[in-house]
Amino acid sequence: MVFDFGSEEFVGIPNFKGGEGHFDAKMHDDGRCKVIRGRIEPGSTSGYHLHEANCEVIYVISGRAWFDYDGEREYAEAGQAHYCPMGHSHAMGNASQTEPLEVFCVVPEHRVP
Repeated sequence: MVFDFGSEEFVGIPNFKGGEGHFDAKMHDDGRCKVIRGRIEPGSTSGYHLHEANCEVIYVISGRAWFDYDGEREYAEAGQAHYCPMGHSHAMGNASQTEPLEVFCVVPEHRVP
């Protein structure tokens, strides 16, 4: 299956997971896995949340991200990835005051009904 993110429009999700600002996403969700191309403007964040039934891999396409992972601050830039295993918590934000952050996320469900 091919997703053509280049021909899709971003959809703004305000206060994503309880965060600040909004998360712009091109998202595909088949109930078993979410595949997301995301953009986060300066000052925007996702809320801190627990991955109870899934994990998440976030690859930084451009910009610089911060992650609060199980209470510790980490940073990743273009070409690096952040991993949040099932049972762990994290939040994400744009570490730049001037440039947007672009990410690619994969969220596979571990407990499918």
